[in-house]
Amino acid sequence: MKLLLIDGHYYVYRSFFAIQNLSNSRGEPTNAIFGFTKTLRLMVKHLQPDLGAVFWDEGLPEKRMILQPAYKETRKEMPQPMVPQLNFIQDELTTLLGFKNISLPNTEADDLMGCYAVAAGKRDIEVILATNDKDLYQLVGRRVKVYSTAKADLLSPKDAFALLGEPEVTTKWGVPPNLIGDVLALSGDSVDNIPGAGFGRKTAAKLLTEHGNLDALLANIDQIKSEKTREKLIAGRPQIEQNRKMVELDCETPLPVPIDDLRITPDYPALIAALEKCEFKSLLEEVRNEASQAGTARQGELLL
Repeated sequence: MKLLLIDGHYYVYRSFFAIQNLSNSRGEPTNAIFGFTKTLRLMVKHLQPDLGAVFWDEGLPEKRMILQPAYKETRKEMPQPMVPQLNFIQDELTTLLGFKNISLPNTEADDLMGCYAVAAGKRDIEVILATNDKDLYQLVGRRVKVYSTAKADLLSPKDAFALLGEPEVTTKWGVPPNLIGDVLALSGDSVDNIPGAGFGRKTAAKLLTEHGNLDALLANIDQIKSEKTREKLIAGRPQIEQNRKMVELDCETPLPVPIDDLRITPDYPALIAALEKCEFKSLLEEVRNEASQAGTARQGELLL
């Protein structure tokens, strides 16, 4: 079994900014809808998952806000043309594409994705994380990989996507997945407004490789040869320890939807009707052909 876990907001934002000036004849913007639909359908084509869900942020966790009240406050307000598209994607489109929407109040998508990845791992289900969230790279292991279409992650220009396992993530970060949280504790994360302690990611990875992990590094500050590095660690220790708690995924929340209920089942008639309103031509043709093939396959199964 293969479970695909998708970071919804990331792909909506990416689609919105990647595709410009797309709207229907009524002047309604459709760029994010088009990109999101194409992206999820490509994932299904590439990965052939049995199960899948799209996860959404729904507020910020209290524990992180108590630790760092400025957490994520530098993020810009959502562009107005994206708002109705996001609502349509969440309220209708995701379900029509065959995926469950999953979110909880005051909970971030990455924590919920972590909960499902851990639960699926206990059942030996293969998990694919479709995300660009740094924190989720901590989960990569024998049965957990990250789906990426970034050029830097592709083995060759001809590749459409890459699955990043432990070797690839270790090369990308300079440390194995279980130490990525330690790297972020030292370097911070400007995207989430988590302040660093004066170390870049490469320097942080080098220090952790030399000393084993963050606990060992902080326990042996006096053994570090560089006086400047020692001073940074001593001065920044409270921030570093706080950062480590900030980037640690909360994988203890009970699953809001059972894994067995996540089978991907597109609603082709309703999906076609929705895409007709958006006035997508080539995409509509693809979906209609796929629906026809799926109907033929089902008829064959019934005859058998």
